[in-house]
Amino acid sequence: MSTDDLVPHHRRNRGMGGSKILDRYDNLLLICAEFNGAMESDPDVAAQAKLFGQKLSSWDDFSNPVFDTLNLIWYVLDVAGDKQQCDAPSYLI
Repeated sequence: MSTDDLVPHHRRNRGMGGSKILDRYDNLLLICAEFNGAMESDPDVAAQAKLFGQKLSSWDDFSNPVFDTLNLIWYVLDVAGDKQQCDAPSYLI
């Protein structure tokens, strides 16, 4: 696995030149540039990213868990930049 092309990804989009108020730890993931582009351009990838908490709609809460596809675990991000392992969301069980 290469870490050469990692980019910050906002789970809830800031939009073009959007507010920096969304630059918060519970809204940021470090992901590969290719996956970041696919989430923005491929509706199927975007839908899966929403199921996995990697993308949030404007009304979704930042406490929605995120699935770590490398380690196969769910976790919740917090505003301090930490993550806590958790169970899968009930809509997937």
